[in-house]
Formats: sequence, C-alpha cells, structure tokens
Amino acid sequence: MNNQLKSYAIIALMSSGVTLGAYSLFNLGSSSGFSDAPSAFTSSVSNQNVPGNPGEFTYAAEKSTPAVVHIKTKMETRQRQQQFSSPFDDFFGGDPFGGGRRQQQQPQEASGSGVIISADGYIVTNNHVVADASEVLVILNDKREYKAKVISTDPSSDLAVIQIKETNLPFLTFGNSDGIRVGEWVLAVGNPFNLESTVTAGIISAKGRQNIIDRDSPDMNPLESFIQTDAAVNPGNSGGALVNLKGELIGINTAIYSRTGQFAGYSFAVPVSIVKKVSGDLIKYGNVQRGFLGVQISEVNAKLADEKDLKTSAGVYVGGFSENSAAKDAGIKINDVIVKIDGVETKSSSKLMEIVSRKRPGEPLQVTVNRDGALKEFKVTLKNKDGNTEIVKGDNSPESAKSEFLGAKFASLTPAELKKFGVSSGVKIAEVLPDGRLEMYGLAKGSVITKINDKVINSPKEAVEALESRKGRIKLEGVDVDGSRFIYVL
Repeated sequence: MNNQLKSYAIIALMSSGVTLGAYSLFNLGSSSGFSDAPSAFTSSVSNQNVPGNPGEFTYAAEKSTPAVVHIKTKMETRQRQQQFSSPFDDFFGGDPFGGGRRQQQQPQEASGSGVIISADGYIVTNNHVVADASEVLVILNDKREYKAKVISTDPSSDLAVIQIKETNLPFLTFGNSDGIRVGEWVLAVGNPFNLESTVTAGIISAKGRQNIIDRDSPDMNPLESFIQTDAAVNPGNSGGALVNLKGELIGINTAIYSRTGQFAGYSFAVPVSIVKKVSGDLIKYGNVQRGFLGVQISEVNAKLADEKDLKTSAGVYVGGFSENSAAKDAGIKINDVIVKIDGVETKSSSKLMEIVSRKRPGEPLQVTVNRDGALKEFKVTLKNKDGNTEIVKGDNSPESAKSEFLGAKFASLTPAELKKFGVSSGVKIAEVLPDGRLEMYGLAKGSVITKINDKVINSPKEAVEALESRKGRIKLEGVDVDGSRFIYVL
C-alpha cells in the first residue's frame, strides 16, 4: 500500500464518539474455556432458525442481525492534580515521585459493535472499541441492555472478548475465510452512527491486505491479513460482523479507507480464521498464545528472484533467523523459499503469518520450501516469543492475583514489559476496580508496582501477601504508564 493510502486509512475511528486509539481452522471444543452452552466453537448450526434459503441476502441478514450487538463504552480521562495528603510530599518537594497525586476523572463515551459467539454471552469485538473503558454496556437486537465484563484484549489483532450474563442467546457460527473468493457477495452488520442493526452489502475486493494500520508501539506485533470489501461501513461498525450469504461469520469489521473518517469505498475485516484462534485463546488463557517460526521474511518478486538466483518466482523468502529460531532448528536455511505451510500455498507474507498465527507454541507445522529448485519438507515445532514452547500466561491466568485492600488486580510482567519500564522486577496493574484505593490515588491500569513497604515485589502473589500482612500505612513505589516514577503512601 502506498504512503498516501496508508495515511488515509482510518483505524479505531470506526467506533463512534471519541477517538479510542490509533490503532486449516481448528476446533477448540470444551478446552476453549466455554461452558457446555452451544457456541461457534462447538456447533456448526446456529440456534437462530430463519426462513428462506442460504444464498439469499434476506436469509443472511435475518440470521446474522440477532447475533450482532450494539456496544457503548464509558472511559475516564484523568487529569492530575497535586494533593498534600502524603507525608512524602514535603520530603520530595511534592513532585519528583508524584507522592500524593490525585487525578480528576472526566467521563467520555463511544460506541461500536460486537458479535455473539456463544449462547451464554461471549461476544467478540475490536480491541479499540473497549480498550481502557471503565464501563461497557451491551444492547441486544431486541433492546435488552447488559453491563459487560471485558474478558481480555489483543491489540496486535485489534480483537477483544467481552461477556454478558445471559443464556440462550443467538450466536453466529464460524465460516471459512480460507474458502472465500474475490467477487463473492458479503454483508456487513453493525451499528454505524448509533443506528442499530444496520445491514449493508458488497463484494470481497481483495484478501490478505497488509500495512493498513499504523501502530507505533514497540510491544505490538501487528497481525494483518485483512479481507477487503466494498460493503459500506462507518463509525460504529467496528467489531461488527462480516458474513457470507449463508449467514456465517467470515470476519470482524475493523478499519476503513477514508479521507474524512467516513466510508469512501473500502473497508477491512479481520478474517474469521484469526478471530477463532484469538477469541478462543483470550477466553482460555487471558491472552493470545502465538507461535513463531523465527524467520525474517519477504515476498518473492522478479527482482528478488534475480538477485538471489532463486529457482521460483512465488513464495516467501527466508532472509535470516531470530534467536532460538524454530525454523532454523528444524533445518530451514537462508535463501529457502517457503511455498506451503500445512499444504496451503504461501504466495504472500500475510498468508504465511495468518496460517502461523492459528497455532500455539509447541504445535507443529509442515513447512514446504523450494531450495535451489527442489521441494523439501520440514516439521517445525513453533516457539513462543521467549524462544521456548511454553504457554505464556496472561492477565486473566491463575498467575494473576487480586487485592481487595487496594482495589486492583495484578499480573506478572513480561520480559518486554520489564525492558519497557526499565525495571528488573515488579507486577503490572491489570485492572483497577471502581472506588478502590488505587483509583482514588489515580494509578491507572498498566502501571507497575516494584516495591511495597520497601520490599521488592517479584510476583502478583508476593504483592497480595505484602498487602495482607500490612501494619499501618502502605508505601508503594513503581512506574506509571507514562514512565514517571511514583511513591504513594496510603
């Protein structure tokens, strides 16, 4: 995509209201973390029966609209004010470490869409619809309203899972985004401009689109293999459904190409092959389990084929390896061209990354490469970002812990987060509970606590134990989300 197109691609503005940020299928079965309730993971037939025949616009619309919800969010915009409630204020001059700071909260609202994927209330939407929301309200197609819990989010794919407490809900079944064809009719279902249950039609314009979203965070690994359509989507459509004429979910509408912030002819959806994997992981693990090949890649074109004397003109070129590379361990070499993964052709980098993204660390891939004109097969066991095959626990994993005293939930820091905040130990504030002490003092989600009462904290369990054994005041030291150091005395 050229720079001009990229500069006009609007992401995270499809959720209307305020700006919310810049930013082979497998069967999970009962292991997905769901109850025994019917869901898109365990059922090939939705519990929403409609008249008509698959292949008709009316059939697809009537099947999908009951399972698409309207999401409204409230966010607290914090403005710091200096207070003098801490005895450390005089010692530190009231400012260097932010002791005793408080923040005023100014609520803002936004809205988007979501798709019900289980009868007991799991809903998939975009990360940018619910990111940093203090309250999430879900409005069903029949006008019932519920407060929703954010199960977990994944900024890299811009997906999130929320849940409402209800049963026997209509849900969409997963289609097959691998089988879609350019020119195929699709429907976009969502709530643009707060207009509930809106359906628009278009065709699939392209597949595997990359470089749609500018994401500057060093901790984010963008996963982009978008379905491009000309079905009209607008602010408020974010997180809504892209369905085929069978009424099956084939994508989550996420971004638009626009010079104005409104629809200008092209929209982009995360394919359901990614949605299924990401949502299943968010529910079961609290984060996404990503397996990595550990290769530096580029798409083969005529120029590259000529420069490297490659014996093929299509595929993904291996130009190097990361540390502890799974591909290198399996025998793949520099100058190999990956032409298939698990029997699926990989003519583009986006296709390769999409297929790999469906696997977890420790799972195998069959990789076919063209090496000097000969095809060779390799079995690659994927690794996680730390170079091993272990599951990486998320904020909602058993390794997190909750403090009723502070009104917060803690999670372990990843190696990348330790590096980002410049600390060697500590815990991340994964959630700030309403009306808790941390909220009163203005500490935000994502901040890091490194010491409690001068004791170095290495795990969520240690943090809770230190708080439970407190006597008198509690002294907290750490790093705020903006990188500033703080000391609070509560």
